[in-house]
Amino acid sequence: MGLFDRFRRKPRPGVLRTASNQDTSHLEQWTASRQGVEAYVEPKTTVTETTVVLVAHDGEWTRRRVASADAARAFARKRGMPIYDAGIVGYPQRMRDYSARQKKLGNG
Repeated sequence: MGLFDRFRRKPRPGVLRTASNQDTSHLEQWTASRQGVEAYVEPKTTVTETTVVLVAHDGEWTRRRVASADAARAFARKRGMPIYDAGIVGYPQRMRDYSARQKKLGNG
């Protein structure tokens, strides 16, 4: 351990990381570059903050933290995309199919 190691900003164990501008920027860019995107909100748990999963028409998907379920709904509403509660409706079959294809190709 170096002399100044204790002064470095390190995430503390057990502290959840919240949504950042980078998360929002990723979601915006991802949405803009794909067609037929739908949003699925995942609730906050003891391990992760609230997240949103975006799923494109071909099943490609991405997940990022969001500030809250309301923030996810506002993000989707602003872009005119449907939004669902993943805990109630689950995920679309095309998402699972995409993941299976990627795993088969060695990409996942």
